[in-house]
Amino acid sequence: MTDHSLHTDAAKSPQIAIIGAGLTGLFTATLLERAFRQASDRALVPQITVFEKSAGVGRLATRYRSDSATKQNWQWAFGAQFFTAKTSSFQQFIAPWLESKLIQPWCAQVVDLNPASVSGQSLDIQQKEQWDTAQARYISTPKMTSWGRALADELAHTTINFKTRIAPLAQYPQSQSDHKTELFDEKGDSLGHFDWVICTAPNAQALELMADSGFTEQAKITEPQMQACYTLMLGWDNVQPLPEALNHQKKPTWDVAYVNDSIIDRIFIEHHKPAHDELLPSVTIHASNDWSEQYVDEDIETVKAQLLQAAKQALDWNENSAPSQVDCHRWRYAATLTETNKEALGILMDQKQQWIVSGDWCGQGNIESCYQMAQQTVEAVCQTT
Repeated sequence: MTDHSLHTDAAKSPQIAIIGAGLTGLFTATLLERAFRQASDRALVPQITVFEKSAGVGRLATRYRSDSATKQNWQWAFGAQFFTAKTSSFQQFIAPWLESKLIQPWCAQVVDLNPASVSGQSLDIQQKEQWDTAQARYISTPKMTSWGRALADELAHTTINFKTRIAPLAQYPQSQSDHKTELFDEKGDSLGHFDWVICTAPNAQALELMADSGFTEQAKITEPQMQACYTLMLGWDNVQPLPEALNHQKKPTWDVAYVNDSIIDRIFIEHHKPAHDELLPSVTIHASNDWSEQYVDEDIETVKAQLLQAAKQALDWNENSAPSQVDCHRWRYAATLTETNKEALGILMDQKQQWIVSGDWCGQGNIESCYQMAQQTVEAVCQTT
């Protein structure tokens, strides 16, 4: 990327809209600011506006509850539990937060877990592996939401508008007087005119936003298949005895369990993570994506009851060691089905209208894909602007 590629004919600062303040949106805003900051024309500063339908940033979700007696917390990373950094560019990107310890490697002890069965088979836990720094898994501390908030706080030329839902682009006619796109919220109020519109929503939502808009890559949005995931969050009081599987005087010490022959996929022990040792006993459980997708429209209380029964078999508790805290969350678009040896879709761009559809689902569906799609987006904007 050369400096002169960032100049416009009128030498005007570009107005850029980003739909979604998840990690793809935050990475995109960050890399856009850096690209323009490195340009020879320092006066050419982008005016970036991020529109987010919820009240927070990032997809690294954290939920917590406080014990009224002790003021200690239970805490669950109920979205992505960790992320990897396999490419040198992403490793360089996260380096400052590693240095500050906001991001830390998680060298977890991983086991295979065979649940107790109704037929009398006892709980079985076998050591599987230990994650190490050679192929590190990273977490954000003290909460998984901390990194997203840090990214947002460091943006200098970006405004984030929370609780703002964007109307489908075709819902309101566009002015023919210029090449800018006017965005509207769901109430029909104008949100301004933009040189670029970058949509980072899940593909089902991107499909709705771009429907009948003339977006040239519309058909490709449906190519990646997304699956749901249910998350069960459990907590124990310090005064409670822990279940059999969590009692490390009787069982091997472990942090992550791959669960066999169950609707549960993995179990994560939150209070074993780096900088989490002051938490009350907290466990996050992810159901399998296939099962979650099958029951994605089921009543959440019904789903919670089924997951609780599976968790009871996996962790082997009785009435004295049952969890005191129970919560359940449904992620409708949690995982991207990827085919082996098939090239990732990459960002989808309408060159004429200067619209881009992006997101982790355009890659491998992980957090590093958020960064890679942000890179592709910024390269496309800088080559055209």
